[in-house]
Amino acid sequence: MASQFNILPNTTDCGRDTPPTELHPRPPWLKVRFFGGENYQDLKGIMRHLALHTVCESARCPNQGECWEHRTATFMILGDICTRACGFCAVTSGRPSGPPDEDEPGRVAQAVEEMRLKYAVVTSVNRDDQADGGAKIFARAIVAIRARVPDCKVEVLIPDFRGDGAALEIVVAACPDVLNHNLETVPRLYRRVRPGAVYARSLALLHRAKQLSPGMPVKTGMMLGLGETRDEVLRAMHDLVTQGTDILTLGQYLQPTREHLPVVRFVHPQEFAEYKQLGREMGFRHVESGPLVRSSYHAFEQEQAAHQRV
Repeated sequence: MASQFNILPNTTDCGRDTPPTELHPRPPWLKVRFFGGENYQDLKGIMRHLALHTVCESARCPNQGECWEHRTATFMILGDICTRACGFCAVTSGRPSGPPDEDEPGRVAQAVEEMRLKYAVVTSVNRDDQADGGAKIFARAIVAIRARVPDCKVEVLIPDFRGDGAALEIVVAACPDVLNHNLETVPRLYRRVRPGAVYARSLALLHRAKQLSPGMPVKTGMMLGLGETRDEVLRAMHDLVTQGTDILTLGQYLQPTREHLPVVRFVHPQEFAEYKQLGREMGFRHVESGPLVRSSYHAFEQEQAAHQRV
């Protein structure tokens, strides 16, 4: 899927502990306090009423409670069954039971209006069963949100569309405020982490998106802790800058279940801080780097920072 690339920690500060899946105990900086106040419950009710999915829930994002309490969310369109089975992702994989829901873009726009959002993020599962990978539904979601809430900015977190340039052009033509596609990991680990994806293909998508709309911030994210080396991370960062990527997010991979890839190591916050500084020096317009960083965490601030830095 076009993932958030990180999974909810199994141990929280609110007493809802579950057995850890990693081989090693988690460091204290990965404990998360869950927020579940009135806004959280209201947003959850809107999602269920409109039969919508969020990556916040499906990918078990550790920031779900905080973001929902602040009335922000990442919508997951094209259903909740992904046609790929990446080794890190908690979203259910399999064969979708039918074609995409043509009414879904309208319901997403309605939810954005009811939630009074100023910034909406739209992502999806992979739909390799569709000729355009779901690109037309992405475009319709952007248009529907703009029609219903003109002042709301829209970020899309898209799959690779199997390298289909025409599908990418459909999404870019709808003029999202930010186009995001996650690189996820370093090239050496692709076969194990992202079966069905190709490192060079993802880089090419990011480059082509920037060519199609030079003024549109292009964004990507990587997860750390799967066995990559420091040099491999820096080489990937260099590749991204060379392709014109504006915004980079780096976060800690956390194993969702025992059936998923194990965590090789927990990256220290100081190392994340170093990558942030080096990324800025390389030329990224904005780098969000930390153990609990996710693609859409503080997305509004990321977009603003990308536009402010020349």
